[in-house]
Amino acid sequence: MSWGTDLWDQFENLDKHTQWGIDFLERYAKFVKERLEIEQTYAKQLRSLVKKYCPKRSKDDEPRLRLKAETGEYSMGVSSRPSHIPFTSCLSFYSILNELNDYAGQREVVAEEMGHKVYGELMRYSQDLKAERKHHLQEGRKAQQYLDQCWKHMDNSKKKFERECKEAEKSQMMYERLDNDINATKSEVEKAKSQLYLRQHMAEESKNEYAAQLQNFNAEQWKHFNVAIPQIFKNLQDMDERRTVKLGETYRSFAEVERRVIPIISKCLEGMVTAAKNVDERRDSGIVVESFKSGFEPPVDFPFEDFSQNIQRTGSDGTIGTPKTEGGKPDPKHAISRTKNKLWLFGKKPKAPTLEDLSHLPPEQRRKKLQQRIDELNKELQKEMDQRDALNKMKDVYEKNPQMGDPGSLQPKISETICNMEKLRSEIHKNESWLAEVEGKHGSRGERRPSADVNHHAPHGRESPEGSYTDDHSQEHRSPPQPDPHDFDDEFDDDDPLPAIGHCKALYSFDGSNEGTLVMNENEVLYVIEEDKGDGWTRVRKHSGVEGYVPTSYVDITLEKNSKGS
Repeated sequence: MSWGTDLWDQFENLDKHTQWGIDFLERYAKFVKERLEIEQTYAKQLRSLVKKYCPKRSKDDEPRLRLKAETGEYSMGVSSRPSHIPFTSCLSFYSILNELNDYAGQREVVAEEMGHKVYGELMRYSQDLKAERKHHLQEGRKAQQYLDQCWKHMDNSKKKFERECKEAEKSQMMYERLDNDINATKSEVEKAKSQLYLRQHMAEESKNEYAAQLQNFNAEQWKHFNVAIPQIFKNLQDMDERRTVKLGETYRSFAEVERRVIPIISKCLEGMVTAAKNVDERRDSGIVVESFKSGFEPPVDFPFEDFSQNIQRTGSDGTIGTPKTEGGKPDPKHAISRTKNKLWLFGKKPKAPTLEDLSHLPPEQRRKKLQQRIDELNKELQKEMDQRDALNKMKDVYEKNPQMGDPGSLQPKISETICNMEKLRSEIHKNESWLAEVEGKHGSRGERRPSADVNHHAPHGRESPEGSYTDDHSQEHRSPPQPDPHDFDDEFDDDDPLPAIGHCKALYSFDGSNEGTLVMNENEVLYVIEEDKGDGWTRVRKHSGVEGYVPTSYVDITLEKNSKGS
């Protein structure tokens, strides 16, 4: 049947087209999946990057995590300065890391929304589409099979009718031949006649059956081509149109997911720009000045050494004027020492042994460290006091309600807490005495050196209001200092040198990198002219007459019993 072949071709075309539509939808779903995987990988790498460059915190720092985040304390791992210094550049970088972490979170939101609203929806719809397509195609095949079955029934009845008609014609020819044959018996004629009637009856029945089957097939064929098949094609068309609409919706959802996070991403970028604007170079340099100021006094001017006192003055040379500075040749060793002292900021600091009283540190740094240690000890003491109060309250509860516990079991813990408190108080007292010693020494030196009082506070004065590293000393010294002989009792005055009270031998080499210190070599013997006042420094003099301070722990001191004679 040509119509059956044409219809089957139509079904094949529809089958291929609907299958292509589903394949295209699944291909787009695969594209969305790969896109969200890229977003997930990008977000993961961003978070790893933020974690890598975030400041490392130990377990002890966890309770202070919130405080550090609020104050912006940040460390870049530089060991040459105190950690957790709130530089504005570090604060801004930490803010940028936070904003970048939020940005990574928005990329994760994009990936999650794509996976839920686009990819997941596409996969669910694809499964429903496959089931619907299968159902419509099965209905079309069933309708075609039913029509083919009706056609077969009609064709069989037609063939049967044709066959019965031929048999009836044969019976009629047989009856007419016997009826005209004079030799045929009557019984033969009657038998042929009854056979003819039988065949004619069967042919009539076959005719009626064929007519009925033909009428049924024509009705089913009309229903098939005018009702069933158009409805199936309409269903397949609606299914394909819904698939197209679904693709359009997912395209829009794909873009909307990205659009919804754009405002938040813009805020993250604005936060980064704000963090960049918050960088304050003046504040950072001021922090550096405050962190590294040592408290050392800058050296005073060297006095003029008059070696011409023992020379007889002539009439033409009755007075000796002060020689000009550029005319004289300074001591090479002294010049080298002063050059080193000027460049101490850029050289290596001596590695002095760490002492409990921190006397190896410069005075200002020592004062800061001692104050910091006292604050930490006070915090620990307060914790122990709180623990003692809590234990005492618990002991009172146990005494009032013995069934809750034994009061005696708390006594060892209370005793241990009280012992810890006593130890902490002792440590606090010891450190406070060291702190008072440092502060008292600063005050006493300021009283003994009125001419160098401005220089005594040089680290503070050299720090300009804007936090610069250096400042013009001419602003502090309005006029040249007028030294008084009585004001140089413990300064470098070669006209009236201090007597030596002993001698010492250098155990280690010292490069004199700070102002007022003296360069010495290992095993070098020096004169002691001033003992250690508790700050860890001893004043000595070389054989050449150059004086300065050296670390007490670097020398082996031997004091003379009669300091005046030495």
